Amino acid sequence: MEDFRGARQESDQGGRKVFTEPGRVIVVDPSGQSFIRHNEEDRFRFGARDIQTQVVGGETRTIVIRPDGTQIITVVGRDGQLLRRIRRDERGREIIIIDNSYRDPRAVGGFYVDLPPPVLRIPYDRYIVDAEDAPPDLIYETMEAPPVDRIERRYSLDEIRYSPSVRQLMPSIDLNSINFETGSWEIPSDQAAKLQSIADGLNRAIQRNPREVFLIEGHTDAVGSDVDNLSLSDRRAESAAALLTQQFGVPAENLTSQGYGSQYLKEQTSGPSRINRRVTIRRITPLLNGGTASLPPPPPGIAPPR
Repeated sequence: MEDFRGARQESDQGGRKVFTEPGRVIVVDPSGQSFIRHNEEDRFRFGARDIQTQVVGGETRTIVIRPDGTQIITVVGRDGQLLRRIRRDERGREIIIIDNSYRDPRAVGGFYVDLPPPVLRIPYDRYIVDAEDAPPDLIYETMEAPPVDRIERRYSLDEIRYSPSVRQLMPSIDLNSINFETGSWEIPSDQAAKLQSIADGLNRAIQRNPREVFLIEGHTDAVGSDVDNLSLSDRRAESAAALLTQQFGVPAENLTSQGYGSQYLKEQTSGPSRINRRVTIRRITPLLNGGTASLPPPPPGIAPPR
């Protein structure tokens, strides 16, 4: 982390502080809200047969060609922001996995969306599942679970990344079996095997629906600066996503990663905490496509509305 800190450059852009370091851009708004961005294309390069880059009408398309002929196409705009992620099979058939260029007409302002807390109709331990104690069937069920409350509209990937109240509409899995050392984003080899059940669940869900998208979230404890923690957490999320692909064969294009620093502590402490140095997985497909929740059946003795 010290190497990245030493290479970090700070600038002021319209009242916002922008920190640029190798592989990452961190933005801190005057309100104190902060977020981090990174280019995910490197994760797709693993095992590639060829990589091509095209510029079409101001858009840059990076095409990763795999040994079986499948192509993963990442389209970014002039500002480097992801617009679309596409999978094209060997016959030329395309599936749009992520369309980040879409903006719902009801969207207001930037990418931050403020929603009321969801109404939970499931037990809390089914809403946030601890992977260490969860059987494989529960992990898969959580990866396939519907939203916990009604989704009012379709959200862009950026709205999901930067709006906790939107993400809270979906259940999540805490990888509490993987704990990072202070200042590290590496997953020790003796802990990597603990991701087997997670990978099995992801592969099963993606095989059932090739358009599934899962967000890998990285978190830190409260020790250190906010900027350092954002960088560290983002690298932890990317590390987990890369390992799931390289060791367990989870398609890289169905994963996206984002770091949140110490913004969402699981253990409320300002000191070191292994519990807070964690990674979380959340299915976000219904948020991207505007799916609605499956409402629970009515209580016994009450007839459903006609």
